[in-house]
Order: sequence, then structure tokens, then C-alpha cells
Amino acid sequence: MPVRVALAQLNTVVGDIPGNMRLILDALEHAREAGAALTVFPELVLTGYPPEDLLLRPGFARDAERALKKIAGQVTQGVALIGCVDWDGDCFNAAAVVAGGRVQQVYRKRFLPNYGVFDEARYFRAGDGPLVVDVFGMRVGVAICEDIWYPDPVASDLTAAGVDVIACLSASPWHGGKGDSRERMLATRASDCSAALVFCNQVGGQDELVFDGRSAVFDATGSVVARGAQFTPDLVVADIDPGISVRRRLREPLIRRLPQRAFAGPEPVDAAIVAVSGPVAPHLAEPFGPEQEVWTGLVTGIHDYVGKNGFPGVVIGLSGGIDSALTAALGVEALGAEAVTGVRMPSVFTSQMSGDDAQALAGNLGIELIDLPIADIVSQFEQALAPGFAGRARDVTEENLQARTRGTLLMALSNKTGALVLATGNKSEMSVGYSTLYGDMVGGFAPLRDISKTWVYRLARWRNASAGREVVPESTIVRPPTAELRPDQLDVDSLPPYEELDPIIEGYVEHDLDQDQLTAAGHDPEVVHRVIRMIERAEYKRRQGPIGIKVTPRAFGKDRRMPVTNRYL
Repeated sequence: MPVRVALAQLNTVVGDIPGNMRLILDALEHAREAGAALTVFPELVLTGYPPEDLLLRPGFARDAERALKKIAGQVTQGVALIGCVDWDGDCFNAAAVVAGGRVQQVYRKRFLPNYGVFDEARYFRAGDGPLVVDVFGMRVGVAICEDIWYPDPVASDLTAAGVDVIACLSASPWHGGKGDSRERMLATRASDCSAALVFCNQVGGQDELVFDGRSAVFDATGSVVARGAQFTPDLVVADIDPGISVRRRLREPLIRRLPQRAFAGPEPVDAAIVAVSGPVAPHLAEPFGPEQEVWTGLVTGIHDYVGKNGFPGVVIGLSGGIDSALTAALGVEALGAEAVTGVRMPSVFTSQMSGDDAQALAGNLGIELIDLPIADIVSQFEQALAPGFAGRARDVTEENLQARTRGTLLMALSNKTGALVLATGNKSEMSVGYSTLYGDMVGGFAPLRDISKTWVYRLARWRNASAGREVVPESTIVRPPTAELRPDQLDVDSLPPYEELDPIIEGYVEHDLDQDQLTAAGHDPEVVHRVIRMIERAEYKRRQGPIGIKVTPRAFGKDRRMPVTNRYL
């Protein structure tokens, strides 16, 4: 007899226990209406993920425990698996098995990730054993996120227990391409365990992290039978036939080759059955292509950072260049044109083309454009500094004065209106320090912080093609990039061409390739040495810049933690 499951893919807010509780109860009601006997929620759905040092506050623990009891009291039909924190002499990342108006069992996560953006060993103690529960005759093994990434011992324990279904609660952060690789891993795990696998992932933005959802149901052969939407809340409903797992274990008895393990389960769950009217047609959302995936991930990150933190809108300095144009286009899609204000701040070095492109962009996007010329302000700064600069030639200092003047004006507008300044720097610039502290680095959020210049152009072209019109002006895309802080300035005056620079940055930052390995890959050794030195010398700048959205497997910040004072090259 098939058993209906629902995966409640939710966009929660860290620390908003009452709000998250309402989302959970609403999803439970929809799952009940869909006839779901088992409803699975994301990891730590009640507190939001990652709660970080909120977990160190006893009051937070008490509030979360009270909320879980209130939710449990509402679960009078079917079974729910709810991600929560379990405090029992220590702190555990847990999944509560809720049915019959109460919490009946608790599973504690056994693998605690402590790499990249993860820091779970700081907060949690690992669980020490499996949990298998009987849900209307179906043997369901419980896993939480990292547990399922390894074939042993969690998956192998559940296999030895002869489970029909593995239910995995997850908060798996997104980066470009991760959804495909994660799905391949989950398919392998389902096939190896000869069990259906239901994977419920969190969705939405949390600071620099974005969660892509893409919850899925796999049958016992590893085939995807249902898939949730990317980057948006969803309720994935599917029917699972436990007989498929039983028949596969008999035909392909891999379990017999595993070491025999003592197993006490399955634990019975006292639950009222949910009426089902007929079979459900599972939804199989089509995954996005690379550009659409990255674009939507950035839009999600902007939307949730601005919205969850209560900013009424954003302010963006529009230079007429590609970075600010792409940032503005992303902001409009995330927040709407009425919530985005562009600011044009021409200096004596700003070309007519730059001003025209900024004007065209604002028109294309339908946003307000404010003009704040900076030439007189910069002149006054230089006059004030003249005594201190006496006898010294003009250099990058005067260039940075322009950038810092613009930064001051943007932050003043932010203070006055409450809008958040979006910084427009990209990963290529942040990597090598081609940016000005307290100038173009000012802002509360940097959407392109983990996007290379190469990808900036790629996304701009994709956006225009997908819209069927010029969103980013073509003249902005085709002109050579320039900071316009001195006459006839181009980025290539200070940096290698981006098509040469970006692969070196990717190899060094994301893959830890050293100078010899990068040279062996075909890069000029002098250029490699220069770029590496620039990357290391710019660490102090990156530490002071705004956070941004993680897009690559290894972003600056929590992913890559290098000492500022560092002489190793």
C-alpha cells in the first residue's frame, strides 16, 4: 500500500521562532489537505539555519522548546518530522518525530560538519545511534543533512535495519552547480540502500548563504520521482510504495553483504491515519540552467537580506559600468523598481558615455536616478589636504578621494532614507584589492562579492537575452572596463586582462593551486606571482568589506579564512 509523503520546503528566518512556527503549522495544514501520512521539514526549521551563537542563550532554548510543544499539539493526524534543537544536558541538532499531539521520538544528527561555512561542532554534540520508526507499516529511517553525504555509518545502519524510506531533513547551502551534484549523491545513496529517499531542503537567503530548496523524492533504484522548485517555497507531495524496496532487496540482496548489526527498532509511532482520495501525480520541477541558476540565487539573496532585515529599499551608485548596472538589474528583480534608487556621481573624469549609460540603465529599469556631482567636493578635499600633501606628487591618493567622496554620499543617503547601500564590487576586484576602502567598498551588502568579472558579463548578456530586450545597455557591456578616476584610465592599466586574471584567481582561491601548479596549467609565471601577491596583500581590505552572497564552492569570508598578518607566499 503506497504511503503519501510531503516535503515542506520553507523559507524561515533565523531566530523568528513565532514566525517559523506559523510557517510550519500552515505547511502541516496543506500537507493534511493533500493526504500526506508523513510530512518532512528542513533541518532546524523551527529556529532557522544557521542559528549560530543564539544557541548559546538559554532563553532561546526555552522559547524553541515551548514552540515545538505547541506545534506537536496541533499534529493530530499523520506524522511530522520537524528539525529542531534538542537540549538534554548538551545541545543536539535533532529531528522530532511528532504525532498524536506530542513528540514521540527524537533523532540526533550524527555527522556535524565543521568546514567551509559550517561550524556545527562549536554548538552541537553528535548523536550516537540510528532511529527507525514505523509509520503506518512503513519503516522510515531518519537522517539530517550531513548524515546522508557518507555511505557509512548512518546510511549503512539504516540499510542494515531494512528501512523502506530514508527521510533526510536538510539545510544544504547553495553554490552554483551544487544542486546537480547533490542530487547525484542522493540518487546513489537511495540505490545503495535499496530504499526510497525523501530529501527536504531549506530555501531562501540567510546573510551570505542562500539555500536553493530543490527538495526531492527518489525511489529505491535512485530515480528522481518528484522534485521541488529552486529558490522558492514549495510543498512536494508524492506516493511511496514500500514494496519496491522489499522487492529490490530480494532481487539484489546487497544488505546480506553488510556486517550484521544489532538493531532494536523500528520504534512504533502512534498516529491517526490521513484519508487519501486517490493517487497523486508528483511534480518534477525542471532544474535551471547555469546562468538562470546563478541569477536566481543572487536575486534570492538580495530579496531576503533586504526584506528579512527590514530595509525599505536599496541605494546603488551608478557609474555607467557593468558592475553597477548588473547590481541594479538584480536589485530591481529582487525588490521591484520602486525600491531601488540609482545615484549618478560624476567627477571631472567621468565621460559623457558613462553618464548616458547610467541614464539609459535607469530608464530601462524604471528606477529613480539622483544626480550628485562630486567635482567641487573633491576639490575642497584636495584644498583641505594641500598642506599635508605639500611636496608630494599626485598619485592613487587623489583617485581614492573621489571613490571615498562617492561612498560618503551614498552612506548619507542611506542614513537619511533607511535604504541599504548595495556595494557593486565583484570577486575579481575583491581578490586583488582593486577597490577603495571606505570608497567603492562601502555598503551593507555586496551581491557580486563572489562573482568574477567574467561571470558579470555572462550574466548581463544572459539577462538581456532572457528579457528579449536591453536591460543592461549594450554599450555598457562592450566598452572596456574603467574606474574613471584619472584621464583615459582602463582596468588593464592596473590588472591583467580579466580573461587571464579570473582563471588564476579561481585556481588559487577556490582550488588552492600554488604558483607552480598554476604555471604548469599554462599561465605566465610572472603574472601568477603578481596576482598571488595581490590576493594575499588584500586580505585586510576584504575583512572590512560588506558581506556578499556565496556563489562559488569557496567564497571569501567563512569559506576561506586567511590571517591578515601573513608572510607565507
